[in-house]
Amino acid sequence: MNIEQIWSAYQSKLKGYLHNNIANPDDVDDLLQDILIKTHHKLPTLNDESKIKSWLFQIARNTIIDFYHRQQVEKEYQDSQENSLWYEEQEQNILQQLSECMSPFINALPESEAQLLTAIEINGMSQKDYAEQTGIKYSTLKSQVQKSRKSLHQLFNACCTFSVDSQGNLMDYQPKVHRPSCKCS
Repeated sequence: MNIEQIWSAYQSKLKGYLHNNIANPDDVDDLLQDILIKTHHKLPTLNDESKIKSWLFQIARNTIIDFYHRQQVEKEYQDSQENSLWYEEQEQNILQQLSECMSPFINALPESEAQLLTAIEINGMSQKDYAEQTGIKYSTLKSQVQKSRKSLHQLFNACCTFSVDSQGNLMDYQPKVHRPSCKCS
């Protein structure tokens, strides 16, 4: 038997079988096409033509199983993306609040430290680029960054309590007390 003979003999039965298992008519048509393609590719593996009907319905059954498996995987992926977007929005919100909180603290530092930290921590410039731009030796700049971060850290710790995850990433912050000297509220 060739593919045309097989398809003319069994297409309507396969379509009925798909309709019994799949609600969406468009999905039925797509799966019927998949079955046709699989039948065409696997036809040389059919050893006994008398078993063609059971062989075709086995292909149809496996195609339906694959269809539902793909739907489940896609649903799980979409759910994970929605959760990921929620988490990213939360993280972005915390970072935005902290950035607004950081500026007054940075501005409370000596001007050279404030400029350095604004460029590197707020604007995201690399230390190497900042060193080249300002003409400071890279090794000297690294020391200045560490010193400035330590000064900033002391100002923060005087006013805020931070929550970090196991990798040290900021998760949340809370002002300790509302004092005029504290810029974070």
